[in-house]
Amino acid sequence: MDGSLHFFGKKAGCGSHGSLDIEEFEFEFEYYKQAIVEDGICSDKLGGKMTKMDTSGLLQLARDKSASGRAELALAVSEIFVGQGEIWSDRERALSIEILRHLVHDFERTVRRTVAEQLASWPALPEDLANFLANEDIEIAFPILSESGVLKDETLIEIIRQRTREHQMAIVIRESISEAVSEEVVKTGNNDVIKRLLENQNAKISKKTMEYLVDEAKRVDTFREPIVRRDDLDPMLSRKMYLWVSAALRKHLSERFSMDDETVDDLLENAAVEIFVNRGGSGNSGIKSDQLAESLIEEGVANIELLVGALKDGEVSLFMSMIKKMTGLREQLVKRLVFEPGGEGLAIACKSLDMDKADFSIIFALSRRANPNASKDFSKEIRSALQFYGLLSAEAANKVMHQWQRDAGYLAALRDLDIGATKH
Repeated sequence: MDGSLHFFGKKAGCGSHGSLDIEEFEFEFEYYKQAIVEDGICSDKLGGKMTKMDTSGLLQLARDKSASGRAELALAVSEIFVGQGEIWSDRERALSIEILRHLVHDFERTVRRTVAEQLASWPALPEDLANFLANEDIEIAFPILSESGVLKDETLIEIIRQRTREHQMAIVIRESISEAVSEEVVKTGNNDVIKRLLENQNAKISKKTMEYLVDEAKRVDTFREPIVRRDDLDPMLSRKMYLWVSAALRKHLSERFSMDDETVDDLLENAAVEIFVNRGGSGNSGIKSDQLAESLIEEGVANIELLVGALKDGEVSLFMSMIKKMTGLREQLVKRLVFEPGGEGLAIACKSLDMDKADFSIIFALSRRANPNASKDFSKEIRSALQFYGLLSAEAANKVMHQWQRDAGYLAALRDLDIGATKH
């Protein structure tokens, strides 16, 4: 072969990636055939096996203008390149890649998708071709974005900024993701994409970005579990999250980071003080709170999480109606135990509902925030309430609740309380 060879389009006067006609393909394929005719390698389009085949088979496919013919040609050529690239000379590889470039630009969308699937894991895929396919619509771009190792960070970042959420979702499932790419994903604010990023243990996330996501997890509950489950979660950040997550995740954090009871109580106390200090106005759920609470219980959706949520939203009336319905206590008694100093009555009611200490600390803090006459020395009050709650057994709490349900005196039942009886 001499230096007179012109690649696709240039001999015929087309642009470097112009539409490929059969005469151009025949011209270039003749050179291609002479260059690697010793191997005569092609893909058996029926069986997908690499076999010896008359090179005229590709020309026959090239003359087939049907959609199925173009798809078979794309599959055959891409399989040749992916399967044989390692044994080619530099000259053969350069020629084959040039053929591939032009075929990809010429093929229809459905054919380009087939080519993208074939080339996604090819380590020798030219960067410009990978970038072209990665910027296509998602059905073509997906295998390249999710699998190709030749895409550089700057390309991925540009795609995150300019393309669709589906393109972002393909990127966050990659086998390897740098801190820079992760940061760009977080900047999008697409919570479902960020959640999937957090679930990818191979994604590197900088300390600064993780701190931001932990703060966001207070507002975006779908972030909580994937953050807690990450291998690279910093112990200090885990403590910050402790009060926001579910009881099951709190148990996971306690076990993973070996948090003793004293550490947990300190976390709960500090968080409760923060809730109390950041007081807000209490909402008014209206006169139908009792009916709503009853409806929620009948539907089986009234639970601890809903109780906490009602108080967080300032729906004090709804909270008290739910407590009344869930415990069977009289309305005046519920008001007393919610707002009285010390919180022993509220602790007993919460313990009887099998509430864990973390949820009780939130409810205690929120109930005090809703009370304009609450003690200013809240730190001391929450410490005492948590200590009482930790010592209180479920059996003792249920015994007092039975007395209150029978209209026994409030203070009398408290005087008779044996808080440590068969403590669980």
